[in-house]
Amino acid sequence: MTGAHPLRSKRRRSALRTAAFLSPWLIGFTVFFVYPLLSTLYFSFTRYDGFRQPEFNGSDNWSYVFTAYPLFWPAMRNTLWLVLVMVTCRVAFGLGIGLLITKIKTATGVFRTLFYLPYLAPPVAATLAFVFLLNPGTGPVNTLLEAVGLPTPGWFTDADWSKPALTALALWGVGDLMVIFMAALLDVPKEQYEAAELDGAGAWARFRHITLPNISPIIMFAVVTGVIQAMQYYAQPLVAGKVAAGVIGGSGQQFEPGYPDKSTLTLPQLVYNLGFQRFDYGTACVVALVLFALSMAFTALLMRRRGGLIGAGE
Repeated sequence: MTGAHPLRSKRRRSALRTAAFLSPWLIGFTVFFVYPLLSTLYFSFTRYDGFRQPEFNGSDNWSYVFTAYPLFWPAMRNTLWLVLVMVTCRVAFGLGIGLLITKIKTATGVFRTLFYLPYLAPPVAATLAFVFLLNPGTGPVNTLLEAVGLPTPGWFTDADWSKPALTALALWGVGDLMVIFMAALLDVPKEQYEAAELDGAGAWARFRHITLPNISPIIMFAVVTGVIQAMQYYAQPLVAGKVAAGVIGGSGQQFEPGYPDKSTLTLPQLVYNLGFQRFDYGTACVVALVLFALSMAFTALLMRRRGGLIGAGE
């Protein structure tokens, strides 16, 4: 029994020392994550406009968002579409470009630079350029399509084509994923490829059984970060909708996001519109919590199903 007290004191000192080293992170985590999250949860059950004291109204905000708010479900469908389609296309396209450049023997640096440069363009400027390039009346893309006898979509002015146009914009700026995948592909041991070739494995078999298993952590990283970015997709669809609708001015112009026909509306746009334009902070907090829950659910699902991303290579 005499040795128990010194042991407890030693453990206590060790715990305090560990807490002291962790304190900067703990303080930052509490101030910038826990407190805002709890505040958002609290305000979601209140009627609050940012000026008067919040008034508790139970689950009225939640009921309104899920049953009566006409923009919530279109924004939810658009956000999920972007997560499933745009993220998948970006990862596949980035991996394909990375594979292509690693196979090129000459001018590799030139091609790498050409594919990476679009990623450096500011999002608003890139979106403006794409809207004008894809203008159904005067844009060069439709002019070229018409010249070769192909259909000319409405792109950002057509509800059926606005999300594919946003996906094309995302693919144009895929340079970040290209660089990440190139680094991962160059780290794959060449001895494995040589052994597979000696065994008579073709290009697809080498990619399936060697490349994919080796770069699986990078694929997981690209997918998870892509999902988080898609959940925060705000500037590009908003700018595209505004320019396509002809609303390019500043103050004094009212604009409901989602043009055309709510097809570019996303959940982050609802949060901003409700909270900072309509001053309905309670309802905005509900949408923000839904967005947070979706992000956590997608991330948890992907981490649990990590093997499914490379199941074909196992």
